Amino acid sequence: MKKILLTIMALVATVASVNAQTWNMVITHQDGTIDTIATSAVKNVRFFLPDQNVDQVIIKELYAGGCMKDDGTTKFQRDKGVVLYNNCGETAVINNLCFGMGNANAQAGSAKKNYDSEGNFVPDTYATPFQPSWAMVWYYPGSLVIEPYSQVVVSFMGSIDNTQTISNSVNYANADYYCMYDPEAGWTSDMSTSYYPTPSDLIPASHYFKGVMFSQGSAWAFSVTSPSVFIYQTKGISPADFANDTETDWYTPGYENSLSFRCKQVPQDWVIDGMEVFSSIYETSEQYKRLSSKIDAGYVMMTNYQGHSLYRNVDKEATLAIEGNSDLLVYDYSLGVNSSTDPSGIDAEASIKNGAKIVYQDTNNSANDFHERQCFSIRGK
Repeated sequence: MKKILLTIMALVATVASVNAQTWNMVITHQDGTIDTIATSAVKNVRFFLPDQNVDQVIIKELYAGGCMKDDGTTKFQRDKGVVLYNNCGETAVINNLCFGMGNANAQAGSAKKNYDSEGNFVPDTYATPFQPSWAMVWYYPGSLVIEPYSQVVVSFMGSIDNTQTISNSVNYANADYYCMYDPEAGWTSDMSTSYYPTPSDLIPASHYFKGVMFSQGSAWAFSVTSPSVFIYQTKGISPADFANDTETDWYTPGYENSLSFRCKQVPQDWVIDGMEVFSSIYETSEQYKRLSSKIDAGYVMMTNYQGHSLYRNVDKEATLAIEGNSDLLVYDYSLGVNSSTDPSGIDAEASIKNGAKIVYQDTNNSANDFHERQCFSIRGK
C-alpha cells in the first residue's frame, strides 16, 4: 500500500510541476512519525527490496576456459559465464551487486608485484585492507533476487546461442539468464561483434548488467587460463559512482600511473565470495594469487579449451540434514575418465533434477571448495 501511495504522490508531483504548483508529500512511518517533503525537492522515486541473506550467495560454478571449435584445431573463448547460488533455505536479495577480477594472469610477472619483499600481499598491509579490482566493474542496477537453494546464470560475454556455430560452446539464449551487456561501458567498437554481440532476444533487458571501464583496454580481460573472480556489494555509494571515483584508484606496484594497471580498491568487507584459479599448464610455483588469502585462502586448477568448468563441492553433512533429501540424492558422480569428482560422491546436478536441495561447501578456500567438471552444467551434461 505504501508503494502505491508513494507512486501516486510521485505522479501528482509531476502534474503539479506542470501546473507550476507546489505540493507536499507526507510520509507516515510505522512508528507514527511523519516527514513532509516538498515535491519540488524530489528528483525521483525509486523502490527496491532490502538486502536479505547476502552472505549466503556463492559462486557455484565458473566456466572460463573456452572450448574447441568444430574443426578440432581452432580455439574459442568468447562464451564465458558463471553461476551464482543461494546456499540457504530463505530468499536472498542483493542490491549493488558487482563483479570484479584480480589484476593480470596468475603466471604473469605483474601478479608477482602484488607482493612485497617479505611475501605479504600488499593490499592486506593497508590500514583498510582491500581487494584490487582490475579493468572494469560490472554491476546489476536492480535488486537481484535468488530463491532458496536456487541459482542465477550470468553470461560474461557471447550472450547468445553459441552452439549454433560452435557445438561445444554454450547456449545462453534463455529468458531466465542474466548477462553483461552495456555498449556505453567503454569498450572498443570491434568488441561489439566479437565478445559482446547483442544478447539473445530471449534475455530481457532488465537482466542486463551494466559496466564502467576504468583501465586502458578494449574490454573485460577475463583470463582464459587463470582467472580470479569475486563478487562484492558497494556500500554507501552506487557501483557507478564507486568506479568513477578517482580516490579509490590503485595501481599494481611498479606500474604506477599506467592506465593498463589501474585498479579499484574494494574494501575486503564488501566482498561476498571469490575464487582464485591457477592454470594446469604452468607450475604452481610460477603462479601468484591475485585475491587476498582473507577472501580465498587457496586456489583451484583449471584446464582450458576443453569445455570444462570449475564446480563447487557439495557439503554432504548439511545437504543430508535437510528433511526429505536423503532419498533424492544421486551418487556415483562420474563425468568421464579424465574428470575430477566431488569428494562427497554426490552428483549435485542429477540430485537437483531429482528434487533434492543442495548445500555447497564454503570454507573460503578454493582448493577445498571446488573441483574441475568435464562440462559446464547448463549444457545439461
